[in-house]
Amino acid sequence: MTNPTMKKFGYPDTLIHDYSHWVVLLRNDQITLGSLVVAEKSPATSLSAVEPRALAELASIAGDIEAAFARTFQPDKFNYLMLMMVDPNVHFHVLPRYSGARECAGVTFEDRAWPKAPSIGNVTPTTLAQREVILGLLRDAWPS
Repeated sequence: MTNPTMKKFGYPDTLIHDYSHWVVLLRNDQITLGSLVVAEKSPATSLSAVEPRALAELASIAGDIEAAFARTFQPDKFNYLMLMMVDPNVHFHVLPRYSGARECAGVTFEDRAWPKAPSIGNVTPTTLAQREVILGLLRDAWPS
């Protein structure tokens, strides 16, 4: 099952991992290195409409995200943001946070807002090829 929000964030091309109720996608707009979207597969447009089984699955997804990033980019923290102002279906923006610059695929990523709230409009320009490198690293590091 797909919904408009999943498609907006590039599903299936940006897919890192597919769960029973959720998908983890790499954001095309990299706010910080490895910025993700975790999107619920149902047509739900409010958190209260998400099935309890789907909500319970979020804990293991967060664990998988944090394990994959520990193997790859070693962020200092994670921000899980549920904004839903433009894209209607239930989803979270997951922003790894870094106290210092990180290099990947020939790009220097700086978390310019550290240690304050992330600046969603502050995107590091990347090419499709550079995002494919990030996508591959995260897929390879994802827990089985």
